[in-house]
Amino acid sequence: MDRNLALEFVRVTEAAAIASSRLLGRGDPNAADQAATTAMREGFNRIDMSATVVIGEGERDEAPMLFIGEKVGTGKDPEVDLALDPLECTNSVAYGRPNALSVVAMAPKGKFLHAPDTYMEKIAVGHQAVGAIDISKSAKENLHAIAEAKGVPVGDLTVAILERERHEKLIAEVRSVGCRIHLIPDGDVSAAIAAAIDGSSVDVLIGIGGAPEGVLAAAALRCLGGDMQARLAFRNEQERARSIAMGLTDPGRIFKLEDLATGDNIMFAATGITDGDLLHGVRFHKGGCRTESLVMRCKSRTIRFITTEHVFEQ
Repeated sequence: MDRNLALEFVRVTEAAAIASSRLLGRGDPNAADQAATTAMREGFNRIDMSATVVIGEGERDEAPMLFIGEKVGTGKDPEVDLALDPLECTNSVAYGRPNALSVVAMAPKGKFLHAPDTYMEKIAVGHQAVGAIDISKSAKENLHAIAEAKGVPVGDLTVAILERERHEKLIAEVRSVGCRIHLIPDGDVSAAIAAAIDGSSVDVLIGIGGAPEGVLAAAALRCLGGDMQARLAFRNEQERARSIAMGLTDPGRIFKLEDLATGDNIMFAATGITDGDLLHGVRFHKGGCRTESLVMRCKSRTIRFITTEHVFEQ
């Protein structure tokens, strides 16, 4: 696929980011999600493509969604699959917190894992630590291996972890190793990507977050040359049964990066909604606003940070 759709998708993520950011701090997550979803759907339907949503958003939170199986685009070629979240970190917008993004990843049909809407255990790193991680081992073992691969003392590593009660033992273990910890209220997609960008404040993401978000992070890491391993973390037997019904017949399987997002024709676009580890959020000023986006293409290994000035109609 020669056409770089990511450069067209960034207009869509920008529109979704601007629409939802108008509801920053209003305390209404569903309204913020609805605004982003509506803007994203309208943007997609102006792009020449025949796209199917395979990783959608909102089911877990009973929020408005671009649902799995939905067709978007004009219906013309190319035929592609989409993994997306119009508003990753819904509560961050509703309550004025960091790390909210609007995110889209694209691949040819059948190249994304059809992840169930459950939790997923993840570990993600950048290119310097490719091959050094093993999710079947302890956090301590992984952190020492990552530090060795990067050629730094283990105490110099900064580990991003979602601030959740389920991570209390993990946090204690990471502290015992001597690593610095960056606790994030939400937004492990942003943190996973930051771990793979040289010069960011994060070296590794570890912990349990959403499985759909894991696929989005994997698409970005493919473009960045990073590494990731994951396995599903079911909350109940119903989730396990649904996973098996979706074709994931080995619920305990360890997924490597290529299992989550396959091939070289992966493209990725994200726009910041609130300030975070990866991008600045939408900043309004007289007559318009400014957005910051990340646009990547796996095949060419191009990584673009795009700052855009938007002028509103008077």
